[in-house]
Amino acid sequence: MELLKVAKWGNGLAVRLPAKMAKELGLQEGDVVTRDILALRKALPKMTREEALARITAMQRPLPKDWKIDRNAADMRG
Repeated sequence: MELLKVAKWGNGLAVRLPAKMAKELGLQEGDVVTRDILALRKALPKMTREEALARITAMQRPLPKDWKIDRNAADMRG
């Protein structure tokens, strides 16, 4: 875990991100972020479209053999 120092900046406080961390998070000068962006971006793994589809596909579960879709019932639900 990398520690970041909080410093005074005008009347407020600021955290300076090392260049390596900013690059890992995909941040550039002028970006606007929420306060949770650092934790979120760090938690989300970077992956290609193919890798993401492979992970989603791996989560699939087979449907029961007698399962059928009733299109009329589906249309009536709105």
